[in-house]
Amino acid sequence: MAATAAPDMILHNGGITSLDRANPAPEAVAITAGRFSAVGEARDILPTAGPGTRVIDLGGRRLIPGLFDNHLHLIRGGLNFNMELRWDGVRSLADAMDMLKRQAAVTPPPQWVRIVGGFTEHQFEEKRLPTLAEINAAAPETPVFILHLYDRALLNAAALRAVGYDKDTPNPPGGEIQRDPDGTPTGLLLARPNATILYATLARGPKLPLEYQLNSTRHFMRDLNRLGVTSAIDAGGGNQNYPDDYEVIQKLAADDQLTVRIAYNLFTQKPKQEKEDFLRWTSENKYQQGDDYFRLNGAGEMLVYTAADFEDFRVERPDMPESMEGDLESVVRVLVQNRWPWRLHATYDETITRALDVFEKVNEEMPLDGLHWIFDHAETVSERSLERIARLGGGVAVQHRMAYQGEYFVERYGARAAEATPPVAKMLEMGVKVSAGTDATRVASYNPWVGLYWLVTGRTVGGTRITPERNTLDRETALRMLTEKVTWFSNEEGKKGQIAVGQLADLAVLDRDYFSVPGDEIQDITSVLTVVGGRIVHGASDYAPLAPDLPPAMPDWSPVRRFGGYQQRRQTPFARAVSCCATSCGVHGHDHARAWASATPAGQDRGFWGALGCSCWSF
Repeated sequence: MAATAAPDMILHNGGITSLDRANPAPEAVAITAGRFSAVGEARDILPTAGPGTRVIDLGGRRLIPGLFDNHLHLIRGGLNFNMELRWDGVRSLADAMDMLKRQAAVTPPPQWVRIVGGFTEHQFEEKRLPTLAEINAAAPETPVFILHLYDRALLNAAALRAVGYDKDTPNPPGGEIQRDPDGTPTGLLLARPNATILYATLARGPKLPLEYQLNSTRHFMRDLNRLGVTSAIDAGGGNQNYPDDYEVIQKLAADDQLTVRIAYNLFTQKPKQEKEDFLRWTSENKYQQGDDYFRLNGAGEMLVYTAADFEDFRVERPDMPESMEGDLESVVRVLVQNRWPWRLHATYDETITRALDVFEKVNEEMPLDGLHWIFDHAETVSERSLERIARLGGGVAVQHRMAYQGEYFVERYGARAAEATPPVAKMLEMGVKVSAGTDATRVASYNPWVGLYWLVTGRTVGGTRITPERNTLDRETALRMLTEKVTWFSNEEGKKGQIAVGQLADLAVLDRDYFSVPGDEIQDITSVLTVVGGRIVHGASDYAPLAPDLPPAMPDWSPVRRFGGYQQRRQTPFARAVSCCATSCGVHGHDHARAWASATPAGQDRGFWGALGCSCWSF
């Protein structure tokens, strides 16, 4: 830091975890022009403050590098976030159904109530999904679509009418419309063995207009910021078309409104036309084009449809067709020739082994040297495959899908097989490039703290212990899996992921100490202050006044206005309302909290929120 330049921000008086082994626990950090300009002792850094320096007292709180999700469907999720009722984190089916009923009452036709992933029946106290009768009773007229992982969708009668499924509708390839004895669809759609029927049905619903999609994406990023997320690799996604569905994120990037850094991969879009997709994209785009906030990261996670083994552990493992190798080779040759890295969705070692045969064959003629290619998920990858991956210079991106599907895996393959699924500790021991993420939003939740809870405790969100202690990670190693280790996967090593001089100033200040809370509480951690590039993008508690304004969620019936995003466990109705004020009403939650605290007991009821003109009155 130049002696004449006062920093823009100084943070001090907290427990700072830098993840820089040469300087692991500094007392203070300074930020200048979007980067860390000083990291060290408070006595050296505090005197450098100038009149314009924002000095933030951490009050003893834990400060960490901003979290970096290695696999998040942020672009697609942002387009739909404001339309979706999230059951992420809800621990009672009764509460979840109450949310559904209340949302159905305010959702106007022809809109749907959509609950699209991020939860599992095992997280509920009742350990079950709602019945179709319960859904129809809660929403007799409003279409309801509930996606549970990649195994099924539940539609009420109104939704069946909206999508046009009747006795004459045939089962699509790879899917089943469950029926009554007379052939009438019941409302249960099953993925047997792939999720095409689930995607195709969801795609029939109304979409938000462009202005609302912009607002929706901003609200999704704000909830990610609330959880301490500052960067993500976007893995494309089914029904996410390039370039049309990238218009919103590109506009936000151009208008400097991104609050999460995004490195995006391009996902093939039409079966049997995959090579043509990548020939066109590699000719029109350059790898790494963009900037530190929005940049092209290569190809995948879908490269060819014949290599996609969806991870529905409730059905038998699917065998990939004989054409897989030839299809995959034609695309990989295009990517290597143009020096584009790729990521390949692969759940099972059988798929990984066959893909490695292709990669090794191409490597003999066109060396992969320096390409940061990866396998995504790799739940059952073998040690032999890991050796081959390391030898070819690849990596493995794991996600916390087993935290949501672990019980199903155990039911099918046994508890012993689940002990190292995926074998994260073994990967680290072998020196394989590995990092962690969520694969949100249609399977697991986008809350990275659930992933850290799973890596550290070996437990699912339902509390089932599936990973023995010998295969779990210590807390620092787990944190590195969602920070510095992800940078190899975006080819940004040394640029972010640590609190070190010269790195991008991305950080999160936590509401509780990750390193000392009981393991079960790791999944409840949130950020009270999130900074991206030296800019405050989220504030709560004492830092709520520092938070930038965010327009209310659009449209006015949006579930985000009433419920927010990820639902915190054991949160009182009042606390949920205060949180809603901060994120949805454009009013700082602490302002409403003060007013509530000063009211008489008789005034501290639901009518209080309505009297303030607050849309969170329903809590």
